Amino acid sequence: MSLFDWFANRRKSEPINPQRQEPEIADGLWTKCEACGVLAYTKDLKANQMVCLECSHHMRVYSEERIAQLIDANTWVPINEQLSPTDPLKFRDRKSYSDRLRETQEKTKLVDSVITGNGQLDGTPVALGVMDFRFMGGSMGSVVGEKLTRLIEKATLRRLPIIIVCASGGARMQEGMLSLMQMAKISGALERHRQAGLLYIPLLTHPTTGGVTASFAMLGDIILAEPQALIGFAGRRVIEQTLREKLPEGFQTSEYLLQHGFIDAIVPRTQLKKTLSQLIQLHQPAPAEPLVVPLPEAMSLTVRGSD
Repeated sequence: MSLFDWFANRRKSEPINPQRQEPEIADGLWTKCEACGVLAYTKDLKANQMVCLECSHHMRVYSEERIAQLIDANTWVPINEQLSPTDPLKFRDRKSYSDRLRETQEKTKLVDSVITGNGQLDGTPVALGVMDFRFMGGSMGSVVGEKLTRLIEKATLRRLPIIIVCASGGARMQEGMLSLMQMAKISGALERHRQAGLLYIPLLTHPTTGGVTASFAMLGDIILAEPQALIGFAGRRVIEQTLREKLPEGFQTSEYLLQHGFIDAIVPRTQLKKTLSQLIQLHQPAPAEPLVVPLPEAMSLTVRGSD
């Protein structure tokens, strides 16, 4: 018997086990970069703040990760966590807005698309707002506007610098005009912050579009962006149909905006905390005692140090 016949007979004699499968890679152990396709060990990727070790592509991170990357350990104090969106217009598309909110809250474990709070960045107290794209595309509704406005007003009273991490598809259509009103409300609070001589830095991440771009995302004293972030107001197709001309490739990337003077700097995520710390030290006066606002006679207001 030849060696080939021996192997053939042996293979026939072995029963085929239909349940036998190749070992699978443990879920979440590896992450594939959507830019270059390289598989990276997720633990190493997280240690590099979700920036691809091969091509430096910045993968999307969400609010909890972003706070951990920027704020010193054990110093984060969230504020206005109890604010929850409602359905004032009784809006309905394929499903009611109230049902969509409930499902999104259950899925993401978030109340709305922004988290606000105070913490320390390299030992310096800051006010931080972080938008989260998981919650209805980071859309800006009434709760987003109210939480950011309260954050800004408290930071003005406490003379703190403000950082807002933007990641949004724009205004929330299910709230109609109420959503658009938030643009003016947040912008007004930022103007009062500016008049007090205090620092505001927005960070534009992928994507930052619509009413967010048209308001507080572009009102910073120093506007930062992550590499290759999509930043714009309307989509390419809408703009081209309106202007009736072809637009250049990459015209809504952070690199194009930097080249044309719309933003001040592109900062890789791994250098972001250090850069923010240096900017705050250079431009922000030292925090003073809580400000007591003068009011008419027979009235007084004491601003407490805690929320």
